Amino acid sequence: MADKLSDKHVLGMVLFVTSETVFFMLLILAFVFYRASPANAGGPTAFNSLDVATTAIYTACLTGSSVTFWLAGRNHKRGHMGRWHAWLVLTMLLGGAFIYGEAREFYDLSSRGIVPASDLFGSTFYALVGFHGFHVSVGLLILSIILTMSLGTPHFRGGRHAVAVDTVSVYWIFVDAMWWVIFPTVYLLSLAPHTLPHL
Repeated sequence: MADKLSDKHVLGMVLFVTSETVFFMLLILAFVFYRASPANAGGPTAFNSLDVATTAIYTACLTGSSVTFWLAGRNHKRGHMGRWHAWLVLTMLLGGAFIYGEAREFYDLSSRGIVPASDLFGSTFYALVGFHGFHVSVGLLILSIILTMSLGTPHFRGGRHAVAVDTVSVYWIFVDAMWWVIFPTVYLLSLAPHTLPHL
């Protein structure tokens, strides 16, 4: 990892995701602070509105995409272009499945009147989960650009531009890791509402 950080592009991405982590932490703190607020009494909350089991399936897809992207990068460096493309496409499919699951959840919540302007839960939930979904979508766009360049030009063949793959991998692992902070905080804790402190 130290060798990778010696590259200015990888280091720049590390600094970027570090700054983004601050924004995520603020959104997570806001969600936790307002989760048990009296203002949410009688209305929708994480306890009575979220489908944890379904979200867990899409969480597995996002987690799996980090593994497939690691395999893609390894095959790229070894010059195995067919495997590189196959693992990269699978990464995009898994990431796309996660975004589909998030869009489906947003649609389901909005059909029940739970929208960003409806209450504190809606505001904090959509801000946090939507912000993360935006980052995953940006990652998918970047992956599609890399795939297009790799298929259409020789620039990525033979392990060339490995630093570009390493730089994107830092971003992709970041969005996966951040979801593993959000998922327990927002979803798993909703399974045990009676044990939560009233903030």
